[in-house]
Amino acid sequence: MDRLSLLESYTIALDEGSLNRAARRRGISQPAMSLQIKQLEEVLGQKLLLRTSSGVKPTRHGELVYAQAQGLLAGFDRMCAELSALDNTVSGTFRVSTSTFFGRIVLGPVLLDINQAFPDLDIVMKLEDRLVDVIRENIDLAIRSGTLGETDGAARKIAEMENILFATPEYLDAAGRPQTPDDLKRLKFIQHHEDQTGGYFPLHRQGVEYQAPVRVGFTADDPDLIIRAVSNHTGYARAPRLFLSDALDSGLFEEILPDYQTPPKPIFAVYPSRHSFDRRHNEIIKRLQDKLKSMQQAATADTKDTTAITA
Repeated sequence: MDRLSLLESYTIALDEGSLNRAARRRGISQPAMSLQIKQLEEVLGQKLLLRTSSGVKPTRHGELVYAQAQGLLAGFDRMCAELSALDNTVSGTFRVSTSTFFGRIVLGPVLLDINQAFPDLDIVMKLEDRLVDVIRENIDLAIRSGTLGETDGAARKIAEMENILFATPEYLDAAGRPQTPDDLKRLKFIQHHEDQTGGYFPLHRQGVEYQAPVRVGFTADDPDLIIRAVSNHTGYARAPRLFLSDALDSGLFEEILPDYQTPPKPIFAVYPSRHSFDRRHNEIIKRLQDKLKSMQQAATADTKDTTAITA
């Protein structure tokens, strides 16, 4: 097997956090996936993965390989897009799928800008809160946040969003403001259906991981319903900071345990195959990455300004 494919299997294993899930995504058996990781370790002469009871994690050398592999795979996709651009203009019908919430706030404005820049491009945007099959449903590009799920075709992580815990000040006045991760057991967690916690989720502070206990009080598959549940003082939830910036600034919501970091929410691009990747994919992904970066910088700046005012 070529080295690029081995690197792709390795990044998928870390994105999924499980060799079993990575194998399903690649359409191979779990032993075959393990063999590919072993082959890559032999090629590089380093141990890259640690097997734990909760899945797989990178070694120190593995973290370096993962970071470099992301760049190499992204570069391969860009090369394919540039090769395609030699023969093709940015035109034709292009079908894009993403979730309702992400599409309205982030991806929709990006696609409108692209549509203006390339008038011959006919973008068909589908907003669906489910994991579409890009091959069977004739989707050119799916943007997924959080859980990638089982999928045919090619996929890679293109960005991350900072996650925070939040609730209304009224709820925290009644339930008590947590001072440590263990205090979260007093509060009810409003959970997205993809966000199964198993009773705990990790929080980090100064390089130390803490397992915060989770007491689920409500589960929904609609982000708007989760926001409404929190707004009704039902409990607390976890979501990207950039979606909550205005509500945090206005005092509608309050960040919980701001000195601790929750795992970021990954953003994935999924397309039928690496050979199908062209300039249209590249334009959308690049502009989406720029949009997310600017939104997150603005949200972080707002947080710093608020902290400075209240200090």
